Amino acid sequence: MTAVLARICRHPIKGHGREDLASVRLLAGACLPFDRHWAVAHEAAKLVKGWNSCANFTRGAKAPELMAVTCQLDEATSTLTLEHPTQGKITFWPDNTADLPRFLAWAAPLIPSDRAQPARIVSAGRGMTDSEFPSVSILSVASLRDLSARMGHDLSADRWRGNLWIDGAAPFAEFDWVGREIAIGGAVLRIEERITRCRATMVDPTTGKIDTDTLAGLQTQYGHQDFGVYATVISGGLLALGDEWSLR
Repeated sequence: MTAVLARICRHPIKGHGREDLASVRLLAGACLPFDRHWAVAHEAAKLVKGWNSCANFTRGAKAPELMAVTCQLDEATSTLTLEHPTQGKITFWPDNTADLPRFLAWAAPLIPSDRAQPARIVSAGRGMTDSEFPSVSILSVASLRDLSARMGHDLSADRWRGNLWIDGAAPFAEFDWVGREIAIGGAVLRIEERITRCRATMVDPTTGKIDTDTLAGLQTQYGHQDFGVYATVISGGLLALGDEWSLR
């Protein structure tokens, strides 16, 4: 099987939508451009300057309905369009505080009433990924196929909120690559660590409803709750769908 880049995906507002890309230019030491560029801090957030942990934000692990949001970012105007099956569409400027009340009114029905409610949109000058270091997540199509087959459930790739999906590796071989480099298209990344998963992956991203215990499936089938790896960009360059990848 040819080793190729099968999918590129970003999430401009952490926990609020996904967007597929045909190509992207990675920069050394940075996250995938505009991935988790913004995040929605809830009313109980205790923020510090710069990067903050996911506990400060509204997200799919605590508000499953958010997993059904899709989005489209217009980089030229910094406007974002979100769409949800029950909430419809909204187009707004995340950096414009005047648009905040309209966004909050749109998002509030998606947050359970017993959870801290969304309060403001923040940015950190880097992607607000779940890793303390600026990361790009790499996931394997073969690993998803293997888990889906073992669980008897066709699991959508959207459950895992990954950046780069590669095909052509053995299932879960990516865990053996920690510390190694991977060249994809015109960029080189270093595999840093495995990604331990949360309850957001239990949600059907089409409906926003919990339908499958992926965490139990991972634990039962493989003895852990990890899926995918975090990487850092050590040499920037252009990536496009269908680009070949190789280990170093």
